[in-house]
Amino acid sequence: MSPHPLLNAGSVDGLETYLQEVGTVFRAFREQDSGCVSFGVAIADERWFVKGATTTPATTSLSRAIAVHDAVRHTAIVPLRHRFRLRDGLALVYPWADGEVLYHPTAAGHGGRSAPDSPTARFRALPVPEILRALDRILDAHLAVEQAGFVAVDLYDGCFLYDFAARRMQLCDLDEYRPGPFVLEGDRLPGSRRYMAPEEFVEGSTIDARTTVHALGRTLRLLLDAGDEEQQWRGSASQLAVVEGATAPAPHHRFPTIKALVQAWHAASGFSAPPSS
Repeated sequence: MSPHPLLNAGSVDGLETYLQEVGTVFRAFREQDSGCVSFGVAIADERWFVKGATTTPATTSLSRAIAVHDAVRHTAIVPLRHRFRLRDGLALVYPWADGEVLYHPTAAGHGGRSAPDSPTARFRALPVPEILRALDRILDAHLAVEQAGFVAVDLYDGCFLYDFAARRMQLCDLDEYRPGPFVLEGDRLPGSRRYMAPEEFVEGSTIDARTTVHALGRTLRLLLDAGDEEQQWRGSASQLAVVEGATAPAPHHRFPTIKALVQAWHAASGFSAPPSS
């Protein structure tokens, strides 16, 4: 059997040229604000997602992604299948996952969330039980993240890949997740301000499970709302109370662990979100 052109690749000079030689590039994501360039490529009857980095910051980010995938396994997280060197960086290979990223920032400009045809708006318009099932998969995946000793960094709706046909949520681009707790050495962490905790902007602060709890609380608040102004909450009062507990400005006022947050959320939801599959 001949070596697989992606799963056995060791070193490649030009990523896009190589992918065009070994398969058919059917999607290209060139203007990512992460500095990476990604491709959907078909080889025989297989489809793959290949993400490449050629700048130092982007390569560092993809190196972090390798550590995350080596430590964390969950059915909701798109798995890393292979990594190989580029002449000036690194490339990661994932199976292609059907769906739409809820928010797709680009280097040229940021697309809107509130437009009626946007993935975010369409997701928010789903029946509440379907949204709860999707949120439950996000929460359940982060139980695995916590168990592996990692904390979420740069978690936002650009990490949420939703298949509207299959009604299935998956997580991708967890490139900035890190072992925790750790002390913030710079003036801020990467991420969306809509999801970030106050301590992520303070040099010398501790980033730990409570920081991840905040990001997950913001996820619940923003995705279980009918609009982008947080004025149309579709959940219950008890669920909103859990969100408020998760997103308290002071870390010591939040749930101490992701497990505690998930238990409180399930209790407030009356187990209306079935276990993740």
